[in-house]
Amino acid sequence: MPNLTFVLPHWLYWAGLILFPLAAMYIVRQRAKATGPKPSVTLSIGYMLWVCGGFVGLHRYYVKSALGLIFIPMFLLILYGNIEGRATRLILSETANNVNTLTKLEKRYVKRLKRRKSSRMERQLANIRKEIKPAIAARDVAQEKHDFWRDFSGAFAGIIALLLFLDAFRLPNLIRKTNEIEGEPPEPARIYGADIEASGSHEDPAANIKTKTTNVIDAISGFSGEFVAFWSILAVFVYYYEVIARYVFNSPTNWAHEAMFLMFGMQYLMAGAYALREDAHVRVDVIYIMLSDRAKLITDIVTSFFLFVFTGALLVTGGIFMMDSIDVFEVSFTEWAIQYWPVKIMITLGALLLVMQGVSKLIKDIVMLKRKLA
Repeated sequence: MPNLTFVLPHWLYWAGLILFPLAAMYIVRQRAKATGPKPSVTLSIGYMLWVCGGFVGLHRYYVKSALGLIFIPMFLLILYGNIEGRATRLILSETANNVNTLTKLEKRYVKRLKRRKSSRMERQLANIRKEIKPAIAARDVAQEKHDFWRDFSGAFAGIIALLLFLDAFRLPNLIRKTNEIEGEPPEPARIYGADIEASGSHEDPAANIKTKTTNVIDAISGFSGEFVAFWSILAVFVYYYEVIARYVFNSPTNWAHEAMFLMFGMQYLMAGAYALREDAHVRVDVIYIMLSDRAKLITDIVTSFFLFVFTGALLVTGGIFMMDSIDVFEVSFTEWAIQYWPVKIMITLGALLLVMQGVSKLIKDIVMLKRKLA
């Protein structure tokens, strides 16, 4: 199999982090607005499976096609060919180095004999020349075996690539036929007649309070949380590429891990405000859950001081890190050398969003407490 030398360009990384979530949010909202019967399988998921798992036929399983079973044996044969090819490559490297070493020694002794005749050097030169022929033969045999396994894996990879190319055009029709056969999907299952709640502790007595200020802040936090949530899908594509590059093409990347490491760090910073809005942060509530609503509100108002101390410190220190990083256009020390200053900007932005959401939470608690005391 040929080696993959692709390195993700910096501009494509940052553009993907911005444009992909926006496009995904638009698609999801358009589907939510759609009326009429909902399809059992969708084209967008079909193509995502075609891209991420087409090499083992996941897109075919999605449309209930038995032809997906032909992909797995061919992929396993590719892996087998690569294992054998890796072993023959080591042998080829050893035999080629042996030939190169003997060739260099031959040239060195020939030069010495031209300057000064020596029976001992002549015997050594003769022995070297005797070893060169079998060494060359061993290298040629290793080269043939290496080429065979390379072509073996390449042939099955070519067949899979051809099938995926054809399925790229056939997938819309396969999706349509599957929907015609299966009809609308069943309603989501319910447990004991109750819907399963998505997240949050649901213990905040002021969660349903709405004001003009809190509505704006909550909307901003909601947008930021939804925006970075779609970054997780990008990780599927990147790690898919890394696995294929490493185990199929024997070409591990020098950027995939760092790209995702930084992305998840920024996601953690940006999603903090959304988690606070949804009351989804981890808390020790052994005593809190036993309090009355009024006591809970008073507790939340008093302890908000510590929230603002933490977020304020994060905002100030993050701002210092951000300005220092922008001043020198900081990049990582790795071979990929990705820009670090956008990451440092996210520290400040995430802290600012947390401060804003903390203000929204404090306003809600005060409004609700006034109602309780009235």
